[in-house]
Amino acid sequence: MLHLTTGRVGCLLSKQAVVALTSSGARMSSHGHHEVSDSVDMSQPMYWDRLDTPLPDRPWKDVLDSTDKSLKQKEKGPWTALSKEEKIALYRLKFNHTYPEMKRPSHEWKTVIGGMFIFGITGLVVFWQGHYVYPPQPHTFGEEWQAKQIQRMLDMRVNPIEGFSAQWDYKNKQWK
Repeated sequence: MLHLTTGRVGCLLSKQAVVALTSSGARMSSHGHHEVSDSVDMSQPMYWDRLDTPLPDRPWKDVLDSTDKSLKQKEKGPWTALSKEEKIALYRLKFNHTYPEMKRPSHEWKTVIGGMFIFGITGLVVFWQGHYVYPPQPHTFGEEWQAKQIQRMLDMRVNPIEGFSAQWDYKNKQWK
């Protein structure tokens, strides 16, 4: 038993040493998994495709390749020399979607209707179970039975010091 414990401690220490010696060991051990995720720097300007923000903080494409750079040089000249495809390519360097593309309806309504159906069907199942599956309420839940039970407890003087019968006035036959 002691040999097993020593082996386990040695294994744990060696794993921790390996994690501590890696460059991102602290990040890996703190998250509990081995992949490292990129964090987003929220202090830097970000790109948003939104209808209420026509000009985002930064262009869609930050890193330009050689064809994009030559197109940007052509942009500085007369726009009549540019073809329709080049104008569209220049637009796509700055923006990801056009307004008609942003206004295109989404299919979120299907999810909402599906959720409503699921809740509706669940309600119907609960109603059906209450009506057909569960037995009727016991007769002891009726007001008549409960009144008789209260009277029986008072007649037996149940817990007369601090309990139920202590609240009953036996001379006047009413609650105190």
